Amino acid sequence: MDNLQEQFSNIYDEYIDKIYRFVYLKVNSQEIAEDITSKVFTKGWEALQGSQEDIKNLGAFLYQIARNAVVDHYRSKGRTNVVSVESSPEIADPNTGIHEKAVLSADISNLKNAIQKLRQEYQDVIIWHYLDDMPIASIAELLGKPAGTVRVMLHRGIKDLKDIIQES
Repeated sequence: MDNLQEQFSNIYDEYIDKIYRFVYLKVNSQEIAEDITSKVFTKGWEALQGSQEDIKNLGAFLYQIARNAVVDHYRSKGRTNVVSVESSPEIADPNTGIHEKAVLSADISNLKNAIQKLRQEYQDVIIWHYLDDMPIASIAELLGKPAGTVRVMLHRGIKDLKDIIQES
């Protein structure tokens, strides 16, 4: 295996779950998220092979491809929400009763819907920071913004998210 292929394989292993989760929270459909995630890594591999200069941060590069792919998806398909109810309670404790699972499923669905109502940049920052454990500095680098701006975006996004949930 040549060095480029091995490097990309390592990046794939490190980012596949993160990119999928990011896309899934944006499109709210397992099938569409799998399709888009596959396209993200295909485009990433093609770009890496054809690049004349080194890509400094491959993770940030993949997230940017994912953001663009989600935007392209909504442009081409219109803004329809497909919710897979079966996948929502998958994080539930197997010892949880049926009532608790129903409540958890409803809470997760409400949170997903609320996140989708946020401005795109707030969605991205919240997902990267809280779900992918990405530090503020890395998000700032990815977005090309100062860390202070990203902190403000995170704070405003959380505030807006709380407001949306309270209105529901």
